[in-house]
Order: sequence, then structure tokens, then C-alpha cells
Amino acid sequence: MQENKPVLIVGLGNPGVEYARTRHNVGFMAVTHLAGGDAAWKNQKNALVSTQNVGGRRVIFAMPQTFMNLSGDAVGPLMKFYDVPLENLVVIHDDMDLPVGATRTKIGGGSAGHNGIKSIDAAVGRDYRRIRIGIAHPRDFSLQMSPADWLLGKIPDDQMQKISAVISELKLDDLLVA
Repeated sequence: MQENKPVLIVGLGNPGVEYARTRHNVGFMAVTHLAGGDAAWKNQKNALVSTQNVGGRRVIFAMPQTFMNLSGDAVGPLMKFYDVPLENLVVIHDDMDLPVGATRTKIGGGSAGHNGIKSIDAAVGRDYRRIRIGIAHPRDFSLQMSPADWLLGKIPDDQMQKISAVISELKLDDLLVA
């Protein structure tokens, strides 16, 4: 991470109250937690954005309002506007390949079929930090439903407890180091 440059922390999701508490919106939930309850949000570059000074460093929190599949349409312009280098981009998103509430962090790699990641990769490249939050796959619960229906489904209370617990463990200071 370039210490003299801003950090952009993006939570992926879909805008609108109908998508609140859906599996695809765990990125929004995480970035809202990280920004804090007193964060002031404004519309900018196809995203809800809150900027803060954290230990002398500018941190930009963002929730693209472009819908998941077009997340890069918000992330690319935000990076350019705030002069954020690729290594200072952190994207938090759902992952069906991880059990509910599990997390993994990696830099770069493929999209694993995640359309929001595909869009960001196409807009800015692949070598940024990703924090993946597990939402499991419907087959893990012996459910016969499409992945799209699973992603846009409301999170049941027992799963929400696990997801909320792992989100509450995310610490901003940990995201601001290389």
C-alpha cells in the first residue's frame, strides 16, 4: 500500500431497500460498519461515498449504486477522482464458495464468477485487496434454487448472526496496512 496516497474501501451490493439484508449486500453491510455510525454519505461518481481522515491518511468508503454487475463503473471513476493507486483499493464482497461467516483475504486473482469483481477487474485491473465474506451456496443446504435467487434472498437470522459477527471483527486499522 502506498502510504502517501488515499485508500478506497468499497463494499459491493445492490442499491435500494428491496436488497437490504440480502446475501449480495454483505459488502455494503461491512463498509457501513467500517465507516462508523456517524459517517456522512453523499452521492458521487455513481456511489454513496464517505471520506474520513484516519491517522493522517484519507480513507474513502464507497458503496456503488450501479448494481452489482456494473460495480466497475463506480470504482474506476472514484479511483481516478481521488487518485487512488490500485494497491490502495480494498473491495469487500460476498463469496458463495466460503461457508457462512467465513472470511478470506487475498490480493488479485480471478473473479470466481462474481460479476461485481469481474466488472471491477475490467475497469481497473486485478491486483487489489479483496475481503471475501462467506455466504455459502444453496447446495450446501440441499436447496434447489438458482445462485441468483440465493444471492438476492434475504439472510435468515441464524446466518445473519454469523455474518454480523465476522463483520464486527473487521478493523479499519487492519485494512490500512500492506
